[in-house]
Amino acid sequence: MTSNVQETAQARLFELQDLKYKEFQCKLIPTIKPETVIGVRTPELRRLAREFSKTPEALEFIKILPHTYYEENNLHGFLIETIKDYDAVIAALDEFLPYIDNWATCDLISPKVFKKHLPELYEKIKVWLKSDQTYTVRFGIEMLMSFYLNDEFNPEMLDLVAGIRSEEYYINMMIAWYFATALAKQYDAALPVIQERRLDKWTHNKAIQKAIESYRISDEVKAYLRTLKVK
Repeated sequence: MTSNVQETAQARLFELQDLKYKEFQCKLIPTIKPETVIGVRTPELRRLAREFSKTPEALEFIKILPHTYYEENNLHGFLIETIKDYDAVIAALDEFLPYIDNWATCDLISPKVFKKHLPELYEKIKVWLKSDQTYTVRFGIEMLMSFYLNDEFNPEMLDLVAGIRSEEYYINMMIAWYFATALAKQYDAALPVIQERRLDKWTHNKAIQKAIESYRISDEVKAYLRTLKVK
């Protein structure tokens, strides 16, 4: 049963293959082997996930780990997004996150059900941030960036992210992205983290660079942020 579901999913994915897109994807995601990339555009994958989610095989598919192909992982992530029960989404993510091996799969998952469960999700994010898995930590930071920089913002969240120390490029890049977005949305709270140099040098400078590239930040603020770069 399991192998049949996997074979069916793979066959559908290969039907959607676009070799030029595969070439493009492989350049964007240097950490994964080109032979594991089929080359399926994201809108096509989302369409397949919506269609697949209505079948009993979908639940079977998300029990099959690890997957062979990059697109199978993305399909898995999109199928998790279609689950309407919060606890079931968390359980599925806890199973899946340790198997994620690239930034793109990590960053495309954003379950809509999270919006209705922000207090519980915040507690779960704190657990993810302590993980020894690169993409589990990255996912946790991304969820803080996606759901908690507006009305649900709490300054302690900045401390949580600033307190993460990692040698992993893909974690530090997400920390930088988080603080650049925080400077755009919660400037008064986020600025002291930069002024006090609470991030490591590379992440500090990358956060400033990303903030300077943002259209949501004024030229006056950008000029000041440039003075905060660490030589």
